[in-house]
Amino acid sequence: MTDSQALASAAEGHHDRIEQLLSAMSREEKLAQLQIRYHPDPERAKELVRGGIGSVFWPGNVPQTNELQRIAREETAHGIPLLMGLDVIHGIRTIFPIPLASAASFDPAVAETDARVSAEEARSGGINLTFAPMIDVSRDPRWGRVAEGFGEDTYLTTVLGTAKVRGYQGESLAAPTSIAACAKHFVAYGQGEGGRDYNAVDTSWYRLRNVYLEPFRAVVEAGVGSVMASLNSVSGRPMHANPELLTGVLKEEWGFDGPVVGDADAVLNLVNHGVAEDEHDALVLSLASGLDIEMGGHVVAADGTTSILPGELTDERIDDAVRRVLQLKVRLGLFENPYVDAAAELDAPTQQSRSAALRAAERSIVLLKNEGGLLPVKPAQRKVLVVGPYADSTDHNGAWVMSFGFETTSTINAALRDLLPDSEITSCEGATFFGSNPALQEEARAAAADKDFIIVTVGEPSALSGEASSRSDLRLPGDQEALIHAIADTGVPFAVVLANGRPLVTSDWIARAPAVLEAWHLGTEAPAAIANVLSGAVNPAGRLPMSFPRASGQIPIYYDHENTGRPASVGGTLDQEEIDIGVVGPNNLDDRFTSKYRDLELGPEFEFGHGLSYTDFQHAELTVEPRSLALDALRDGELFTVSVAVSNIGDRQGDEVVQLYVRDAVATLARPVRQLRGFSRVALEAGASENVTFSVGWEDLGFWHGTERDGDFAAEPGTFELHVGPRLDATTELTVEVTR
Repeated sequence: MTDSQALASAAEGHHDRIEQLLSAMSREEKLAQLQIRYHPDPERAKELVRGGIGSVFWPGNVPQTNELQRIAREETAHGIPLLMGLDVIHGIRTIFPIPLASAASFDPAVAETDARVSAEEARSGGINLTFAPMIDVSRDPRWGRVAEGFGEDTYLTTVLGTAKVRGYQGESLAAPTSIAACAKHFVAYGQGEGGRDYNAVDTSWYRLRNVYLEPFRAVVEAGVGSVMASLNSVSGRPMHANPELLTGVLKEEWGFDGPVVGDADAVLNLVNHGVAEDEHDALVLSLASGLDIEMGGHVVAADGTTSILPGELTDERIDDAVRRVLQLKVRLGLFENPYVDAAAELDAPTQQSRSAALRAAERSIVLLKNEGGLLPVKPAQRKVLVVGPYADSTDHNGAWVMSFGFETTSTINAALRDLLPDSEITSCEGATFFGSNPALQEEARAAAADKDFIIVTVGEPSALSGEASSRSDLRLPGDQEALIHAIADTGVPFAVVLANGRPLVTSDWIARAPAVLEAWHLGTEAPAAIANVLSGAVNPAGRLPMSFPRASGQIPIYYDHENTGRPASVGGTLDQEEIDIGVVGPNNLDDRFTSKYRDLELGPEFEFGHGLSYTDFQHAELTVEPRSLALDALRDGELFTVSVAVSNIGDRQGDEVVQLYVRDAVATLARPVRQLRGFSRVALEAGASENVTFSVGWEDLGFWHGTERDGDFAAEPGTFELHVGPRLDATTELTVEVTR
């Protein structure tokens, strides 16, 4: 028997097993499979499993996990094993950088390694399903959950989200080192009004197709195990009751055959949304719309009864939902091996996993400013002060880390002392995350008086980012800005290190800080990674996955916006003379009457893709072949090949992140001013060069047309700009033609 024949035979056997189970199950037994629930009391949890529940949250240890699986296999009518779910977002024992930080690496291997290590640790404890990755395109940093995603760009989110699915699921879901991924939140959760969690979304099909749906389409194509519905409404329709998207797009159009999972009690939230009268109405509405697993355990009670009457859901819909759940369990190999070996559980980080986390953290750090090459710390700077609330803090894990996650036991201060034994390193608090204490700034000034260099460690604590952590003011909390000004007033050279879970507003102090390092929440190995970059042992090369606004009132601000009919060329001003100018005749055609804020410069403080290095790179002339392609040839798979030679002309090794952006010069619908369509992180020794090549094709030049659901994806003939460089403000442009 050939390999393909063996696979076909196995698939047929799995199908037969599922259909036999379906034919043997009662309606109540089927509905019991369509829920996931957690109960902290182990005995009550056992009762739930004996009652036929199909999925539970991980109980917390291997013996309890195995016992629940044993009960499901041996003490229920059909012996169906359990899905064991947990939010394994960026680690379970070994904590990796938050996903937003890993996106800053512009390296899919960072996201994939994070997920692979996480899957190995999780599956060893009995977890077989994670509610990750979050692939919501997030353009409002007021939303705390930007920490959990990959930023503002659709393409970067798609690439890294797909990489993370590969990491979680491995080559086979049945492997003892794999878990099923659950792509969330379907869909447009990152577009909530005002950046508020769980809030309403009103968006067009044009934007849904071209921005928010695309990462989900890609992970479905990549074989993601499950998808989670989002808590928001879209254009008035809550997603847990949205058949057009859950069934029409996700299942029918894309062919997704896994289960759609509800978010925590989100089915009951349909009552609050005002589209369901009560719990019963909400359950029927959500399951009829395409939800397959309700998170909360309200479908079937502990005694096996359900409020859902025959005829309220069709037998076909119930069977379809149960079939999806059973199929995922088959793919995970749970019928053959539902148990795990307690002796083999990875209940603490290994040296290998910590090394992987350290490398991920180092690759995620972004050098925002470095005037005069102030960083790295120089050998002559022997007396160093580390100041700020993060100087001696161990709070580096960030949002979405469970209590059993391994916290860092070091600090930035301690890590620098280990790395720079010849320097005299001291520390003081200087400021707090909450409230104001001027005495701390006075203490910092005094401590700085005789120092050669100061490292100011500020940011937002982990508790201020993540779910239910929206912020209206994105400045540094507490009196941290006062600390930066106090240090700047001393005249001693200093650098600022930011540890945070979202883009921050830095306008109050950024002009006074000669060097700034964006370190994010980097996880278990954060202090060592930050110290390695500050000391120069590692050369930073991260790039921003989200724009940093100049003010909270400027949000949302993102690089790939559609152009207005009146784009501004200069920023606004509150100059009295300009303000006094009235609208007289053609005066409303000058630059004063363009799209901008009267009190802000143009653009963000730091834009998407920004990042510096300790070395210098040079990009040679950009080339592209061919210069034109016929539309039919492009559709049939012919490509433009874009090449540039990149050289490290500095005196130390470094990574350059080469970015490719495209712009459709003239189209039938307004298109983004630029769109990322390729990137490559290249490691170069001093004096070395490498040729970087990108392919640009139909997927890169096309877009979804139409303002209704049934739009089509196509490229149009015309001129396309190709922009290649290390940052948006440092690209070289060439044009290509797509002919009819």
